[in-house]
Amino acid sequence: MAGVIGWDEEVPTGVLIGLTPLGGAAVAEEVKKDRSAGHMELLHVMVVDDDEAVRKACCEIASRLGCVVVGAGNATAAQAILKDHQIDLILLDLKLPGGGGMALLEQVKMLHPETAVVVMTAFATVSSAVEAMRIGAGDYLTKPFALEDLTLVLERAGQRHHMDVQSRQLRERLRTQQGMGGLVGQSPEMEKLYRILSKVAFSTHPVLILGESGTGKELVARSIHYNGTNAAKPFIAVDCGSLVPTLIESELFGHVKGAFTGADRAKEGLLASADGGTVFLDEIGELPLDMQSKLLRALQEKEVRPVGATQARPISARVLAATNRDLATMVEQGRFRKDLYFRLNVVNLRIPPLRNRREDIAPLAMHFLAKMQKETGVERVFSDDTLRMMTEYDWPGNVRELENAIERACALSSGPVLHMGDLPTQLQDFRMQRGGVNPAVGDGDEQESERAAPKAGIVSIAELEKKAIMDTLRQLDGDKLMAARLLGIGKTTLYRKLKEYGIAEA
Repeated sequence: MAGVIGWDEEVPTGVLIGLTPLGGAAVAEEVKKDRSAGHMELLHVMVVDDDEAVRKACCEIASRLGCVVVGAGNATAAQAILKDHQIDLILLDLKLPGGGGMALLEQVKMLHPETAVVVMTAFATVSSAVEAMRIGAGDYLTKPFALEDLTLVLERAGQRHHMDVQSRQLRERLRTQQGMGGLVGQSPEMEKLYRILSKVAFSTHPVLILGESGTGKELVARSIHYNGTNAAKPFIAVDCGSLVPTLIESELFGHVKGAFTGADRAKEGLLASADGGTVFLDEIGELPLDMQSKLLRALQEKEVRPVGATQARPISARVLAATNRDLATMVEQGRFRKDLYFRLNVVNLRIPPLRNRREDIAPLAMHFLAKMQKETGVERVFSDDTLRMMTEYDWPGNVRELENAIERACALSSGPVLHMGDLPTQLQDFRMQRGGVNPAVGDGDEQESERAAPKAGIVSIAELEKKAIMDTLRQLDGDKLMAARLLGIGKTTLYRKLKEYGIAEA
């Protein structure tokens, strides 16, 4: 047969057709070089085909490429191999006897979802290819196929396998708090975030990080950078909201000496100084419109022109951006450029607020408490009531507010146990609202009614105030100065209130 290519005389002819100027051995050598350079990961491959000649040829080629290969002539043999061996890639003939190819594909994707499948068929119709891809096949080959086709498929599968392994390892590190960046949490919302984060960490696409203030957007950006392929390169954070408008261009793009008054020396811009690393543009929604246009051009052309310069300078930084604003609404209102929004929003990560992942509050609180112990050398614990109330509180300031509250509690605590009286005023007010005020009549919430104040009636604000003062004094063993500070009132006010209660000297 004209154009038949084999690795050597032992490989059956008439199976792989196509003409290459390199020849089979040369192709193998090129792929081996790619693999040694990190382009291809070692694969455990199974070839499932009832045609013995095709099966042997595919096994021989995959073996020459450095894969660990096993063959199976039917679906039953393939199932037996899968029970005892870890298989990374299956080359599967769709037209197995008895229509077993498609059924085996469905079974593999159900029982071994991490195993990649490439289907082979001599009857490559659009419907069969689409159906196989719908079930979960990652690629397909049309028989008879050229040597280069199989080589390319195996190389692509190796790259995907390598990325998948790295992604799973990163997701596990993040989930077990071993990943860089300080992310803590195992709630379903955080698990979803980890899955997306573990994929984008190994790409170079721009990422838009969305979330309320205090949710940890910069921590997510740092985690993307330090778990990616350019972790050794610089990570540069830029707070767009704090830059002086007249100096934003100089900060981002740099300037030459004498470009403006006071420019007594040249300065490299932040986008250029990253040098293959990551630039994190925090609060990107604060950037003025004129600078949005210049930033868009820099990202599109991958070059910047320093202020006062005549020549542009290439940049290679990856850009991550974050905001707590609704950029889509700002685009509609004309306050943010649509083209820049699409450029930055290639992938977006939305960080859930703390109130939507309450199961993470206790682990976060313990994490921050352990951090304080490491810094101060003092071991502390939360009282049960304190930890319960912290879990029920909404934390409008999110993780940042939680961390600050724990730092305050550690600073004001007089003992090893952190009580409610050590926490900020807003949490104590929240406790009084939950435990001292009846809910509205007819709201249908029985649990809230049980937690509410005595059933005798609505408690007055004066009674709530007195209860708060007396509870705080009891927890602080009568320390009036500390009680006033924690309650957020002046000491004169506290003495006057105690006099009104007739217990000024108590």
